[in-house]
Amino acid sequence: MSDNYFKIAVLPGDGIGPEIISESIKILDVIAEVFQYKFHFDYGLIGAEAIFKTGNPLPEETLKICKESDAVLFGAIGDPVFDNNPEAKVRPEQGLLRLRKELGLFANIRPLKTYASLIDKSPLKREFIEGADIQIFRELVSGIYFGEKFTDPEGNYAYDVCKYSREDIIPIAHMAFQEAQKRKKKLTLIDKANVLDTSRLWRKTCQEIAPEYPDVQLDYMFVDNAAMQLILNPKHFDVIVTENMFGDIISDEASVIGGSIGLLPSASVGEKNALFEPIHGSYPQAKGKGIANPVASILSVAMMLDHLNLQNAADKLRQSVEHAIENKYVTIDLNTKQYYSTSEVGSFIADHIRYSEKSYYNFENIKIGKSTIV
Repeated sequence: MSDNYFKIAVLPGDGIGPEIISESIKILDVIAEVFQYKFHFDYGLIGAEAIFKTGNPLPEETLKICKESDAVLFGAIGDPVFDNNPEAKVRPEQGLLRLRKELGLFANIRPLKTYASLIDKSPLKREFIEGADIQIFRELVSGIYFGEKFTDPEGNYAYDVCKYSREDIIPIAHMAFQEAQKRKKKLTLIDKANVLDTSRLWRKTCQEIAPEYPDVQLDYMFVDNAAMQLILNPKHFDVIVTENMFGDIISDEASVIGGSIGLLPSASVGEKNALFEPIHGSYPQAKGKGIANPVASILSVAMMLDHLNLQNAADKLRQSVEHAIENKYVTIDLNTKQYYSTSEVGSFIADHIRYSEKSYYNFENIKIGKSTIV
């Protein structure tokens, strides 16, 4: 990585992954043009696509590309061929889990915010969610997803072991405390300490770290109550930190607050590597139809630009996304009456980055659904 040259590993994956990644690359090409950066893209196979072509959900060539990159841009994985077959021994998700482990991506960061023009798209009441702004830190390479697994040969019982050590918890706890210092100075640990030994270890470890951050208020919430409070009172939360499986469930639940899972980006970071992806899945039902929302992937690019210390470009990208949303230039999940295709939304955002208010798009015509002659 130099001051203006960056190697990006691109893993489109399955389902709508290639479509949304195409729009993210479109955005990066415009960012490079406007801000005089150079992005070199190396593409790799992962997930079901990789299994079909190589038999391996994470080919060694893909892993090599990722390890040699400045950042990884990821689409989605998953395919009904595997989802509907519990007997499958090789699965797309194994590729992503191994990639996280190999790259040391111990922290998944998921920002959630509400957009004023989309409040009514949420199934939750306006007074509950207006102004909600949450940052979720999920531990990513330990816990039940990576513990010992067993199914007896007759298929009558199975187990998955959930294991944590203090060394697993300490790095992400510090990251969450430090983020809380930049925000409202409030950190909530979500656990199940009334039942689980691993949760009690999480709570004890965070309590030990807390004195290093005397300006941050640390509170605790059992995961079942947290799931309820995210719906009843999401503004209670500012920064959340939690273990792997709880974080997976809680962050997906939180996605409904903003009105569409297609809006939410994420970053998975380690000491040396970082991967950026939308939180939605591969959505195979939408594949090839041009209806997938590219915004989550595009906002993941903004998080990648933050990571690369390209702050002006990241800020401009987020402004352009908000401009598209405010002007209702969105996909069908956000407006069923007047909507635009995946590619059209990506092009609109790219155009605003390039031209800002001098864009050739006529916003009054867009709002009433008329075509604009260029």
